[in-house]
Amino acid sequence: MSLLVATLSFYLVVAATVVGAVIAVAARNIFHNVLGLALSLIGVAGLFLYLNSPFVALMQILIYVGAITIAICFAIMLSQPLYLPAPPRNPLKIQGAAFGAGLIFIFLGLLTRQTVWTPAAERVNDWSITTIGHYLLTQYVVIFELISLLLLVAMLGAIVTARGGRGSA
Repeated sequence: MSLLVATLSFYLVVAATVVGAVIAVAARNIFHNVLGLALSLIGVAGLFLYLNSPFVALMQILIYVGAITIAICFAIMLSQPLYLPAPPRNPLKIQGAAFGAGLIFIFLGLLTRQTVWTPAAERVNDWSITTIGHYLLTQYVVIFELISLLLLVAMLGAIVTARGGRGSA
């Protein structure tokens, strides 16, 4: 009986992921696209649970569903309406952004090649709040800081989008 429940719940999680992805791509309303993205990301978190990674599932929900989709919602609400004509793009800004992205890509590629990847020595089964907090502040502090940087960039992007949106119309 429990195997049947586990199998059905797995298919439910997969269906939520796929249906959310289809909604995120195919919906005509941009807010519905974001809701589809959130549904798909929740499904991906469920898949992480099936892979026996509750920490990654929790981070998936906290970061992507909780923060990134909310930042996207703010950007949508505060940006310029779609019925207004878009301002012309500055080619210098596009070239600068492409150059900056290329530099980051090269840096990450070199960093990946120089890193000595070692498998985890032991698998942790204690996922209490105390243990997660300990790991976030000791072993995974770089990942924690990168997540913080990602959220900061998302918030700054939402603010920049909002400043250039309705205020200039």
